[in-house]
Amino acid sequence: MSFKGLKPILYGGREVWPVIEGGKGVAVSNHASSGAWAAAGGIGTVSAVNADSYDPTGKIVPQVYAGLTRKERHEQLIQYGIVGAVEQVQRAHEIAGGQGAININVLWEMGGAQPILEGVLERTRGLVAGVTCGAGMPYKLSEIAQRYNVNYLPIISSARAFRALWKRAYHKVPELMAAVVYEDPWLAGGHNGLSNAEDPKKPEDPYPRVKALRETMRAEGVAESVPIVMAGGVWCLREWENWIDNPELGSIAFQFGTRPLLTQESPIPQAWKDHLRTLEPGDVLLHRFSPTGFYSSAVRNPFLRELEGRSERQIPYSKVSAGEHTTQLDVGVRGKNFWVAPADLARARAWFGAGFTEALRTPDDTIIFVSPAERGVIQQDQKECMGCLSHCGFSSWKDHDDYSTGRLADPRSFCIQKTLQEVAHGGDLDRNLMFAGHAAYRFKQDPFYSNNFTPTVKQLVDRILAGD
Repeated sequence: MSFKGLKPILYGGREVWPVIEGGKGVAVSNHASSGAWAAAGGIGTVSAVNADSYDPTGKIVPQVYAGLTRKERHEQLIQYGIVGAVEQVQRAHEIAGGQGAININVLWEMGGAQPILEGVLERTRGLVAGVTCGAGMPYKLSEIAQRYNVNYLPIISSARAFRALWKRAYHKVPELMAAVVYEDPWLAGGHNGLSNAEDPKKPEDPYPRVKALRETMRAEGVAESVPIVMAGGVWCLREWENWIDNPELGSIAFQFGTRPLLTQESPIPQAWKDHLRTLEPGDVLLHRFSPTGFYSSAVRNPFLRELEGRSERQIPYSKVSAGEHTTQLDVGVRGKNFWVAPADLARARAWFGAGFTEALRTPDDTIIFVSPAERGVIQQDQKECMGCLSHCGFSSWKDHDDYSTGRLADPRSFCIQKTLQEVAHGGDLDRNLMFAGHAAYRFKQDPFYSNNFTPTVKQLVDRILAGD
């Protein structure tokens, strides 16, 4: 029995529950979780971002990059991405057993997004019901979907973003737009679509934003049957009762990204699952350290705190004495053409005395102070860049034209591919990035998870459909 008369929707040629597993980056939403979600009657989502592939014995193939140049390593990354995602989709399809539907999720800002998406769709015809895509403005999504005859579900965080995509491209392929995913920029885990017009410290109520999105869709002539998928901060349907069967919002579906992390089928390491049970309100930080330049939300662990510290140990400088930059920096730098304010010189000397003896320039005419060990890691990671993003602030890589952003590499950021691969495959939770939605603290509070109970995906979906 579903909550408040929640009704199935027609999707991919069959009836499915309007509950969707959110696609989660590198190796986290894999075949086991998404196949089980579809088998339970919902829409499972395979992440097609650096997806795992397997050797003949079933072991995960480590993604080793032997190419001498970034471009060669980038080509390897594309091949790993296609092979892995195809294998994940095939396995998910088997697990689903003809129930529900399987989507794939790609990030438009990932390196090689278009060749990876096309390579996967070419080899999985008939298995993928739809493609969800965000992280950037994926104008080409509709034409790619049309070429392979699959549904597409753009991920946006405002009515304005949807209108821009619709007017430029999506109005040409309206029949394949199966839903519009509203991903709340203050509540969702992973990368968030906060615009410059929005304040990261002032969350806005999602209801008026989704109402505005529906009004925009209606004004553009989008069919009423196209659902809006509420994503970010969704824990249980009981809390969204006034959204269901609401004529202002029209057809609504719900996406669950964080809750599927703590299931028996979830592929994340046990230590990560255990850590989710310990989180308190405020333990997930909305920050801007990602090399994508986007805001993102992750558990505020020592890794994130180190990045916060790095940015705090930062001072502006000039190449000549000018304005308040009247004293020469005499610590951490080689050479004398770094002029800073007297107060900043005192701060720099204090950091130097505390062991942060290496000064690194940023693209914004500032200098940060790090330890020699930190400097070594930063420079090694920049050197080993494999081009996992279309534009990377950390390494100055770009996946087209001359393969350079033309900007100085930014040491305040980090190699996102390395850390997400490590955390998903058993790496130190304190030393890597752990994406999570802002409701993750509820694992500790929800009685469903008491006594260390870990549900199967089926048990979780049943509970969600019952309203809890």
